[in-house]
Amino acid sequence: MKILTGNDLKSGAVVWWTGHGWSLDVNDSADVGDNGAAIIAREEGVQNVFAAYVVDGEKTDEGVRPAHIKERIRAFGPTVRLDLTLKPSDPAALNWVI
Repeated sequence: MKILTGNDLKSGAVVWWTGHGWSLDVNDSADVGDNGAAIIAREEGVQNVFAAYVVDGEKTDEGVRPAHIKERIRAFGPTVRLDLTLKPSDPAALNWVI
């Protein structure tokens, strides 16, 4: 699964491509397949997002999970204190905390 992440142009918040717009929740991510570059060019062109890029991800029972730790931190927050994560009640958080 290939997903897109970037930053919202107005707020700087980490956002994820849903297939028709951007969401703050990684679980809303859509698989872009080989279309990532075209979507990025269009979305950056109309100034909806900046610094967007394609990342590997996987769909699990808990939702969409980016494959690399950098993107998991972008999606869920710090790995050192679960109370500071974006979703402290997420039972899957313990599966990727360092």
